[in-house]
Amino acid sequence: MTVHLEVAEGVGTLRLDRPPMNALDVATQDRLKELAEEATRREDVRAVVIYGGEKVFAAGADIKEMQAMDHTAMVLRARGLQDSFTAVARIPKPVVAAVTGYALGGGCELALCADYRIAGENAKLGQPEILLGLIPGAGGTQRLARLVGPSKAKDLIFTGRQVKADEALALGLVDRVVPADEVYTQAHAWAARLAQGPALALRAAKEAVDTGLETGIDTGLAVERNWFAGLFATEDRERGMRSFVEEGPGKAKFL
Repeated sequence: MTVHLEVAEGVGTLRLDRPPMNALDVATQDRLKELAEEATRREDVRAVVIYGGEKVFAAGADIKEMQAMDHTAMVLRARGLQDSFTAVARIPKPVVAAVTGYALGGGCELALCADYRIAGENAKLGQPEILLGLIPGAGGTQRLARLVGPSKAKDLIFTGRQVKADEALALGLVDRVVPADEVYTQAHAWAARLAQGPALALRAAKEAVDTGLETGIDTGLAVERNWFAGLFATEDRERGMRSFVEEGPGKAKFL
């Protein structure tokens, strides 16, 4: 299999495993969707790390496979391509991308599906599709613009240039830069901390933020309002408030 789901201590690691560059062919895309949906369903997965290994995150689509596809074939495939990435973006749990080496094209788009991105000092990110006479097709034109703003996104998409970790951090494309050999450890620690949190409240927070970005502030406020009130019916809310009153802030245990 080209993608694996490994679960330990509440953290599920979606591990790309298609050496040497983790090229995202159709089979890998479909497997990614399958495992993202599994991570969504499993109660023992409370947070997720997306990881490509020590040397490379994902260098993009399988160009040889794409070259053999004509217009009709891609019309039939494009929805499946987007759906596989959307399945990752819609995991209703905290998701962090642990980015080492290249995260280009589809690899960059996969990182964009995470809630948080930790990059190694050796990371290079970009959307080089324009150099093939194409545009990003797995959500890059939408998620990148929402993350870094339209003008910065257009610069990266129009030029197809690669950015190193320090520039990616300055652009807001990644959230933290660490030594390459610490990427997975720090990403796992981020996920493990959140895996100890109130699962339903974390789900609510993610859905409220994402819905507001995808629709508008009025819809986002309605989602926020409904979740905020609804969480008053949960055991986690009772536990969190009781702990605050009796022990002080930040000491509640939700598992």
